[in-house]
Amino acid sequence: MIDIPEELAAAQEKYNGEAGRGFIAQLPDLATDFLDRWDLRLDGAAMHGVSALVLPVVRRTDRTPAVLKLQLLDEESEGEPVALRTWNGDGAVRLLDHDPTTGTMLLERLDPARMLSHLPDTHEAVLVIARLLAHLTSGPAPQNMRRLGDIATAMLEQTPRALEQIADTQARGLVADCAAAVREVVHEPGDRLLHWDLHYDNVLGADRAPWLAIDPKPLAGDPAFDLLPAIDNRFDADDVHWRFDAMTDVLGLDRARARAWTLGRVLQNCLWEIEDGRPLEPEQLEIARRLKDSAR
Repeated sequence: MIDIPEELAAAQEKYNGEAGRGFIAQLPDLATDFLDRWDLRLDGAAMHGVSALVLPVVRRTDRTPAVLKLQLLDEESEGEPVALRTWNGDGAVRLLDHDPTTGTMLLERLDPARMLSHLPDTHEAVLVIARLLAHLTSGPAPQNMRRLGDIATAMLEQTPRALEQIADTQARGLVADCAAAVREVVHEPGDRLLHWDLHYDNVLGADRAPWLAIDPKPLAGDPAFDLLPAIDNRFDADDVHWRFDAMTDVLGLDRARARAWTLGRVLQNCLWEIEDGRPLEPEQLEIARRLKDSAR
């Protein structure tokens, strides 16, 4: 019997609507199918994030501990197994099996009790992410990966209409500044393999490595587009400049380009909030303000 966490069902309802409800409804049968298909037995309580159900399992054939990840297949999640195969366990969780039709994956089991978000020293946590990003983004993205250039072009097309919906003058100006920064770099989007979502909860400890990345939403682009989650999560307004400087130093990034692409990531988040009818997040606007002011 597979219990579906209420929080996962609520998140799917919020972000995916009818498709999310359908995914939740089929989860028990989907889980049972893959437990049988891959000869797995349950080995602990279910875990979940915003979009996936994760079941600790043991592979019966060789007693390998693993996790079964069941998720709604979309343009973000469909690239995950491609990226994990490319990294092949080097800096990231290892992919053991994959079903392309449903997006279901069998993954190496890491230690969920050793999450980077539990590290008390935020500066050390930022440096862990920076070192992982420097490694993960060092190679080119595989062919047919979704591309930052396309995403950035679409964002700039959406911005004029979105600005009309922002009543607050200061907030509207900050979002417009983010778009202006993206225009300066949109024609040089980069081609590295990006994780896109490397925040502190997406870094876990393991026996074979101190820290490994999980849950990529990969794309091809400039590594600077990967910096914002470590600035935004565990937010501290007075720490924005330190985190930005530390990560650009570790990754060896050009500061002006890194600032532009980080503001581009803020723009992406703001456009999503506007599209979904939610208020802009004050933390995002504060990051934009501080990075914009630092360029003067």
